[in-house]
This record gives sequence, structure tokens and C-alpha cells, in this order.
Amino acid sequence: MLVALFTAGGWQLAAAVDADGTRLLLLVVLGSLVGYVIGGIVGRSTLHAVSAVERDFQRIPASELLAGVIGLILGLVIAVLASFLLFRLPPGVAYPVATILAIVLAYLGYRVGRSKREELFGVFGLRTRALGTPSGEANVLDTSALIDARILDVVRAGFVGGTLLVPRAVLQELQDIADSSEASRRRRGRRGLECLRALQRTPSVEVILVEEEPGEPGDVDTRLVRLARERGAALVTNDVALSRVAAALDVPARSMTELAEALRTPLLPGQEVTLLLTREGRQHDQAVGFLEDGTMVVVEEARERVGSEVSVTVTNVLQTTSGRMVFARLGEA
Repeated sequence: MLVALFTAGGWQLAAAVDADGTRLLLLVVLGSLVGYVIGGIVGRSTLHAVSAVERDFQRIPASELLAGVIGLILGLVIAVLASFLLFRLPPGVAYPVATILAIVLAYLGYRVGRSKREELFGVFGLRTRALGTPSGEANVLDTSALIDARILDVVRAGFVGGTLLVPRAVLQELQDIADSSEASRRRRGRRGLECLRALQRTPSVEVILVEEEPGEPGDVDTRLVRLARERGAALVTNDVALSRVAAALDVPARSMTELAEALRTPLLPGQEVTLLLTREGRQHDQAVGFLEDGTMVVVEEARERVGSEVSVTVTNVLQTTSGRMVFARLGEA
């Protein structure tokens, strides 16, 4: 559009100076070039501005945006009421002052509404957590939860649904781990990326990659907790330290490890179980086997039975930071 406008301007300028054919063509081409350059600059600036606004809207929770709009409307209402007094002044003074007052109060109302959204919706008995999640509940996934990959089974089983939020920083961490020179780290990173792709193909949840402001302060863990708090979401992680930080800030935290521990079959001393002894234990004459849920069972005086399936009697159950450990002895034949 600017190219056409400046081309027409070149034509008008040539007509005004009564230019001949060569000068007419030169002025028209010059106008077209000026329009092309200015149009490119304006177009790129407009695209950049629109993209920045779009990124801001993606980061802002729906509840915060709604509260800001309500505050903006209230600011405009106050500005209109104040304008009735201003219009008693001379028009040359009243209109500029009323315009500035409307802009200032609208912006102030928007900022206050966003910062006070909890109190604003609390007046009407609403919770911002319910307003901030478009489809059911919301969960923020960290790197450890994706690498663990059990979140995929939990989602497919229907215990977790709604919206899964994955910050770009988490995706970048997974990519860095997947590109590691260490084979074990590389496998873990690739497993996390495969889990994320599988979640994106799961119809029962919506996976959203959350864009972050460049240079946003704080490490990845701090930004995860902040995002969960702003969106009224729960933080899904297997990092014990991160769970404690989230709990201190009143952010719900869910651990796949704790869930797995809670769902394991309870074992009591004296209970008999059958398992396959797979290897020798650390202590003399011990053998080790595993239950179906992965619980390690240390069997006393069973080293000679490694490789065979045996019936054992539970003697003790210990709960450690890394999971549950069961001690047993061979059952009576």
C-alpha cells in the first residue's frame, strides 16, 4: 500500500513541476523505491510488535488478563465521570486533559486489576485457578518428570488430564541432555523428548510449550515454580528439593515416584511371596530378586538358589529415600 501511495506521490510531484517523460518516469520510480523501503521498515516493525504482543498474551494467564480488562473498564468509567467536571473548562484545555486522564486511568486500572486479581475475583467467590485453565486442570512438567516418562502412563490411564505446560527452558534442557557425550545422559534426554512427543499425540491432554521472556531472572527451577503459581497449576516433578520449594510457596507438587510408592502392593513381616532370584547380594550368602513393581528383595542364605524361582517369607520392610527395600528368608519347603 505504501509503495502505491509513494508512486502516486511521485506522479503528482512530476505533474506539479511539469516534468517531461524521462523525469516523469524517474520521479515515479523514485517514489516507488521510497515506498518500498519505508513499507519494508514499517512492515517489519509492525510484525515485530504484533509478535511481541502475541507472546505477552500467551504468557499471561486468562484470569490475569480478564482482571486487567475489568480494571481498564473501571478506569475508563472513572475518567468519563471526571470529564464532566473538566468540560466546564475552555474546550482547548478540557479535551487534551480529558484524553490524557482517560489514558492514564485506563492504564492504571489495567495494571491494578492484574496485580489484584486474587482479591478481585475473591469478592465474587471465584478462584483464579479455575479461571486460568482452559480445559480441566493444569500441570507444569519439569525435566525430571519427562525423563522419568511414567507421566505418560498416568495420563493414558486417565489420572491426569487437562493442560500440560512445558516451558521452553525445560525443552532446552532435554535437548542439551540428549546431545550429551555421555551415553547414559544421552539416553535419558532422548527418553524425555520421546515422552514429550508421545504426550503431544495423546488426545486426553493438551500440551502447551510456554514461551518465556528473554533474560527472565532466576534459574529453571525458580521459573517453573513461578509459572505454576501464576497459572494456578500443579508442579509435576521427581526433584525432592524442587518439591519442597514449591510446597513452601504454596504451590501443589506431584511426584511420580511418590505415586508409584503409594500404589505398590503393601508387604508385612510374615507375608509369603514368590520371586525369581536374579543375582547375588552384597553380604555373604545373600541373593537378590525383584517384585513385579520393581521392589528389591534381599533374601538371606539364598546365594545357592540364584537363577531359580523361590518362595520367601518377609522379615523386614525398610522405606528409604530411594524407595522400598524388603528383607526376607527362604520359605519352608
